[in-house]
Amino acid sequence: MFNKNHHKILGLAFVGIIYASCKVPAIVEKTANKNTPATYQGNSDTTNIAQMKWKEFFKDQYLSNLIDTALKNNQELNITLQEIEIARNEVRAKKGELLPSVGVKVGAGLEKVGRYTSQGAGDASTEIDKGKEMPEPLPDYLAGLYANWEVDVWHKLRNAKKSAYAKYLSSVEGKNFVTTALVAEIANSYYELLALDKQLEMVRQNIDLQNNAFNVVKIQKEAARTTELAVRKFEAEVLNSKSLEYDILQKITETENKINFLLGRYPQHVDRDKSGFDQDVPTNFKTGIPSQLLANRPDIKQAELGLLAAKLDVKVAKAQFYPSFGISAAFGFQAFNPSYLVKFPESMLYSIAGDVAAPLINRNAIKATYFTANAKQIQAVYQYERSILNGYIEVANQLSGISNLEKSYGLKSKQVEALNQSINISNDLFKSTRADYLEVLMTQRDALEAKLELIETKKQQLNAMVKIYQALGGGWN
Repeated sequence: MFNKNHHKILGLAFVGIIYASCKVPAIVEKTANKNTPATYQGNSDTTNIAQMKWKEFFKDQYLSNLIDTALKNNQELNITLQEIEIARNEVRAKKGELLPSVGVKVGAGLEKVGRYTSQGAGDASTEIDKGKEMPEPLPDYLAGLYANWEVDVWHKLRNAKKSAYAKYLSSVEGKNFVTTALVAEIANSYYELLALDKQLEMVRQNIDLQNNAFNVVKIQKEAARTTELAVRKFEAEVLNSKSLEYDILQKITETENKINFLLGRYPQHVDRDKSGFDQDVPTNFKTGIPSQLLANRPDIKQAELGLLAAKLDVKVAKAQFYPSFGISAAFGFQAFNPSYLVKFPESMLYSIAGDVAAPLINRNAIKATYFTANAKQIQAVYQYERSILNGYIEVANQLSGISNLEKSYGLKSKQVEALNQSINISNDLFKSTRADYLEVLMTQRDALEAKLELIETKKQQLNAMVKIYQALGGGWN
């Protein structure tokens, strides 16, 4: 029996546990800076192309078909979907920890104790019926229910569940980010393929042009109007262009296979609209305002949710310093003979107990976990701020690139036009021996290089269109 002194001792011990466990080490917290510049280049219009679905943004039906296939079959995207499922199951697990755990136990055993022990000496005199002692060895049969429940006084389990849910939402945004990157990569590869087709067309046209000049110089050599050196120079130029043709064909194959890989399929021809490369590239995109990046870009939302989860993890780690309150209970039947299990209430057993546990001495492991959780929270703050800064800089770079590429394309177009005219002039002058063969060769070479550069600039314009859409957060919806 407990007397008043015993109760006082228990009360003092309980108060001591509470006091000691509530001494939590101090930490340095950091708040994320969400501020962004007010506008891009002074434009305050909130209309944003990131709100457009990718099927509305990309008009090319062949490109849409490729993206559709990739969103179903791409391995990286499917791996990310499994990450979402893993995170969802973690939420279920944390939710289950809030509820009591109940189990059933059925068992049978056999025990023989020494007769000259305290337990054996007592059992030897126990009678079941008159003149009948306890059996030896002693069987034991048990059937019952057991339950355990941790009372979530400090919201440790609730915060763990909220953290798991934030991580689940973060994984969803991670999938959206992968989707955005996948859509952009397919679009860029598609436009690269169209550019290579155009370059191949230009090279083949140039080969025809060079062959014509080669035939002319051979006739002139037979007429002693030029030398064998000129013939060999023209021949070398034709061979160089044919070599370039095969280089482009190899790049086409590699680019097609890159697209096939993104689509999760083995190498095959990629259908495309080659005339789509000649379309006019828009240069005035509705970019909205920078603060919209926080809502549109999946990587920024993912970082924000990661920060939320990290803050909750700090609270969970902090709760480890506080005492935990547990309740355990059992109810069942136990006897040494199965036939006695149905004897009620003699074979009935039950128990209920509450306990308080808290760390008192050597709490280094708990402190380390707490400080680690806080360091991860500060790390998450920097990651969030970096994702916002990175998003703004990406948009700013693309806006500048779009403007400069537009000017560059206009100048290169005039350059190509001038060189095309110079080719005709140089050919006419060469036929009338008023121009040297080197002038013809150099003019053809310069024209081909200018045409290839013009195609490359056009491809960069198309890529910039894709990148500004991606940078603003479009492509995942």
